[in-house]
Amino acid sequence: MAAPGIEQLFDFHRLPSDGVPLLLLAFYAPVGLALLLLRLVIGAHVFLVSCALPDCVFRRFFVRVMCSVLGMHVRYTEPWPPDRNVRVYICNHLTAFDHNIINLLTSCSTPMLEGSAGFMCWARGFLELGAVSGKAHLVAALQQYCSSEGFPPLLLFPEEDTTNGNAGLLRFSSWAFTLVDRVQPVTILAKRPFLPLSVVESSWVAELLWTLFVPFTVYQVRWLPPVNRDTKDSPQEFADKVQKLLAAKLGLTPTQITRADKAEYLKRKQHPAAQATSSSVSQTAWQQAHPVALRVSSSGLEDGQISRMARQVKEVLPDIPLAVITQDLARSNCVNTTITNLLEEHGNAWGETSNRDSAGPSRSPPVPRPMPPLTFEHHTKTFGKSPVDRHLSLQERKEALYAYARRRYIEKHGLSMD
Repeated sequence: MAAPGIEQLFDFHRLPSDGVPLLLLAFYAPVGLALLLLRLVIGAHVFLVSCALPDCVFRRFFVRVMCSVLGMHVRYTEPWPPDRNVRVYICNHLTAFDHNIINLLTSCSTPMLEGSAGFMCWARGFLELGAVSGKAHLVAALQQYCSSEGFPPLLLFPEEDTTNGNAGLLRFSSWAFTLVDRVQPVTILAKRPFLPLSVVESSWVAELLWTLFVPFTVYQVRWLPPVNRDTKDSPQEFADKVQKLLAAKLGLTPTQITRADKAEYLKRKQHPAAQATSSSVSQTAWQQAHPVALRVSSSGLEDGQISRMARQVKEVLPDIPLAVITQDLARSNCVNTTITNLLEEHGNAWGETSNRDSAGPSRSPPVPRPMPPLTFEHHTKTFGKSPVDRHLSLQERKEALYAYARRRYIEKHGLSMD
């Protein structure tokens, strides 16, 4: 089976594009809004009760029943319960609430890798690790957590981002497999009518509101047998082995696409629009800054003559943009005057380019008659200490560049040096 593309792993649009599902969603919208308002009130009470009760079987059963009222139905598949000797659960990632769903079935902790800390971290059911920055510090803190007694197992999502669960799994990050040598894979499936489970670049608040809006979302959780790490396996090889096992159980394809690849894909997807806007702004700014060239182009009276002279100047100064040459020719109407003006205005940058070109291998065009080589001599080899020294050095450079350009022009057209 061919690996799916990155666009197949994520949902980019919330609303369906087909006419019939969109029509059904429109008819359901008033009911969904009423359910959303009612479930917000019930959900607030469920949250307060769950905060007051200690972590126990009764609390998990009560919250699970109330979550069914909120439209989140949780089921599990045998074998049950999970292995109590395993310290790390590895699960695929579908929604921003996967850890809450699995926590309704068994006690586990999921570290907060990014996002707000403090109250919001605790309210969403994440494990706050304190001031931890970087993967190295995170791994050290989690290793200490796993080696301590009395804490529930860790639930980790090595994909590090949600997918739509329809085509494949993101590549598992290796850091989650450096904590212990024995992990227990967990699969989670989710289905809902009308809308996708999650949308790219959507916040968890928006996902929660849409979850309460739809009539129901069915989650099915399954614990797989624990997997041990071979002594010869590296952390990434161990991660790839567990990824393939989970993909096989879910009927998906293990891919090499990472969270960073997703971010790069979204950046490239947004780039054409930004580039078009930037080009439009640049063109407008150029027209405002070069009204003379714009008038010449729009009048069409001297287009042929200007174009012919511009090509002659371009042959002598190939590194100067044609638009700049045309603008100067519109003012001077003279090839020699334009060459002089451009050398004085762009002489420094052009001279460095000419020196680099002359330093490399050249094509040695035919010369009508031998001419003495052009040399660049300066009174000073370093940056002048006084303004007078710097001005003299700049004048010498301009004269040398003008002589070089004049020589190239004479060689090109076979003119006399007199």
